[in-house]
Parts: sequence; C-alpha cells; structure tokens
Amino acid sequence: MKLRLDYYSASPEALKGLLMLEAACLALAIEKPLLELVKIRVSQLNHCAFCCDMHAVEARRQGETERRLHALSVWRDSGFFTPRERAALAWSEALTQLPASGIADELYAQARDQFSERELVDLTLAISTINSWNRLAVSFGQQPSE
Repeated sequence: MKLRLDYYSASPEALKGLLMLEAACLALAIEKPLLELVKIRVSQLNHCAFCCDMHAVEARRQGETERRLHALSVWRDSGFFTPRERAALAWSEALTQLPASGIADELYAQARDQFSERELVDLTLAISTINSWNRLAVSFGQQPSE
C-alpha cells in the first residue's frame, strides 16, 4: 500500500492533540519496556506495520531480546513473559478488540493484581493512544521506511 495522505500536514490541529496525548504517555507510571511490548502487540492486532516496526526498533534499543519480540504474537503460549507483562498484554488485547459484552470482571481482577489503580489508568491511556496512532497509519497507508 502506498501513502494515501500525510495526516500530519492534512490536519495539524488534530495531530497536535494526539501528540500532546503521546507526550503525556512519556510520563506514565508504567515501565517503558512494558509499554513498548504493549504498543507492538496492539499494533500487531491492528495490522499496523509502521507502528510494529517503530516500536520493535525502540524495544530493541531499550534492551528487549529478539526472542521475546518473536514470541510476542504467541505470548500466551510462551514462558518468556512475566505475570505483569501477561496481564498488560491481556488487558491490551481486550481493549483493542473491545467485546460487545465489555471487559470481563476476571480480566479486570487479573490486571488489578498486577497494577495499581494509577498504573491501570496509565496503561489504559497508553493502549488507547497506540490504537489511535494505528488507525491513522493504517487508514492512510503509512509504511515503515526500508
């Protein structure tokens, strides 16, 4: 797919708001390596090649291993992820693929076992933000540079 339009220049006012939200995500109470895993997993679910690439590069820069990055799409079947990471990934998938029935109490309880109230709000905001970026990139054909 080729780039359909440059959404940064098409609506700088709208992007300014999203960029402010992204800046707020830099100060969240969630550890940065975990946020990168979440951003990659959400981007995989949304088929956003641009964001998958960008966040995989950043995760590697922060010390993430190739082995865990390769296993991220099958994290439930892999022993490479901690209970906290598993809770974040499950929460991320549920929010990205929001079921009509809402978020199950059991999933919420699992997330609360691993995250404080503030952390869970922060994680939810980060998930919402990457979903917004994914929707822009996928809709308008943004691709990773080669």
